This record gives sequence, C-alpha cells and structure tokens, in this order.
Amino acid sequence: MFGNNPKRPPTKGDGTSLEVQEIFATLQGEGIYAGWPAVFIRFGGCNLACSFCDTEFESFKQISINEIIKETLALANNGNIQLVVITGGEPFRQPLAELCFSLLELGLMVQIETNGTIYQKLDERVDIVCSPKNTNGKYAPIRPDLLARISAFKFIISAHDSNYNNVTEIGQAEYDTPVYVQAMDEYDEGKNAKNLALAVNLATESGYRLSMQIHKLIGLR
Repeated sequence: MFGNNPKRPPTKGDGTSLEVQEIFATLQGEGIYAGWPAVFIRFGGCNLACSFCDTEFESFKQISINEIIKETLALANNGNIQLVVITGGEPFRQPLAELCFSLLELGLMVQIETNGTIYQKLDERVDIVCSPKNTNGKYAPIRPDLLARISAFKFIISAHDSNYNNVTEIGQAEYDTPVYVQAMDEYDEGKNAKNLALAVNLATESGYRLSMQIHKLIGLR
C-alpha cells in the first residue's frame, strides 16, 4: 500500500467471521519458517501506514471462519502443507482466537506476523513473529503480555532511512528472543544492494540472523 492505506482500528466481534484479503499456498519466504510450504491467510486492514509496505490488503471481504478453514484445508494438499501463516495488514486487529484454535486442533501449525502494536491472548501453540515498525522516529517498547509470547523479532533494515538502519532494544533481551534482520525492498537495485550489505554487517557484528525474502528471489508471491 506504500503508506496510502487508511489506519484502521481493531474490530469488534465474536471471531466467527473475519475480514480476509486472500488465502493462498506458497513458500514462507522469511523468518523462522523460511522455506516451509505454507498456506497464507492474509487479513485486511492495518492500524499503521508504512511507506515501504508493498502489500495490498484493502480489498478484503468478510468471510466466515468455516469457509476460511475449508479453503485452508483444500490448499493444504492432503496434509502435505502443515504450516498456516496468518498475516496482513495487521492480524491482531481482529479476534483470532477461535480461528487459531480450530486450525491447531486440525493438526496444523500456526504462525502470526504482527507489527507488535496490538495483542490478544491466543493458544500457547501459536508462533508469533513481530516485525516492529518505527513511528514518529522511534520504536515503542513492546507491551509485556505480547513480549513474553514472541517467537522471534524481524527488524527491517535500510541504509537510506535513518529510522531503519539499526536494531533497537525494545524488550527482546529480557527473553533472549531471536532477532532477524531483513533488508528493506526499496524497488531500486542499488539501494537494495546497500540495504542487504548493511543487514549482513549487522548480523555478522551483532549475532543476529539474516532473513532473506526467498519468495521474491525465486519468483513466488
């Protein structure tokens, strides 16, 4: 959306239907499950508007969780895909507990990708990857209830944007949470090369893990 989306607040409801942008099968290209085949459930709407975000999430529609689960299972290819990635937009805008529990009870793994500004209590089996965003020139500390549940942090790195040229302590040290660094895609070959070089340098010097957007490298969505 490149920052052109409306900032949407959390929704209310019982979680039996949710605002969904799309559901599709691909490879998880980033973070802790990079390379795993996965079914992605992309929710609509976000409470932030980041200038570098290249994802379309505003043409969503309301879908019952029964339909979401049915489509997810169909895409899971008779159990060959075991990972479900819930992303957005910002997934925690919507009540996810019932959907996550249902997927887990079907034997699927569930990972959520969040910007870390909103949280709701979920089943302990859900993996949460937090990609914090710098707003108004700083990163906000992660709220304690979410911090304790985060499986990994993923910091976006840019050599050209001073808000994103380093990793900031926002609570990860307290739980020794793994930190990944990922070069920002600025759709410019020269800039991207410098972003990657900086991410590699940060990983080498500070012991972070490098995250590559594998799906883009091999031409997947």
